[in-house]
Amino acid sequence: MDPGPTASAPVCAEVLRALPDELAGAERRSTTSQASAAWGEDPAITLRCGVQPPGPTTDRCITAEAANGTSVDWVVTELGDVEGGWQFTTYGRVPAIELTVPVFHAGNASDADPTTLLVDLGEVVDIIGAERACLALDDV
Repeated sequence: MDPGPTASAPVCAEVLRALPDELAGAERRSTTSQASAAWGEDPAITLRCGVQPPGPTTDRCITAEAANGTSVDWVVTELGDVEGGWQFTTYGRVPAIELTVPVFHAGNASDADPTTLLVDLGEVVDIIGAERACLALDDV
């Protein structure tokens, strides 16, 4: 995987150090790309810090709330490639974080819901403070 354009941002190093050793029952493995992480065998769950933050969008945006009260907004993209899955990109945080969850791993997550991974990563992602939040259609 290619590094994000701002992968060298110091906050990305903080995020990488705080990531869990296990995600969705998959063990963390090494990567060769700056500011990235992966869990499980191929197709792996991947995370890249330092990606381009999404601008205003009409794409689906969800808020994942952790037990400690941390909430993180994510723009959701369904991947239509052969293996399928989802790509989640933080909204309102600079630099942005991108999490790719192949269908294979979404099925292994609790309740077979890939968004549970967003909750699991909420505290870590919150190291990068939110500057903006998603708006509901009735807020516009």
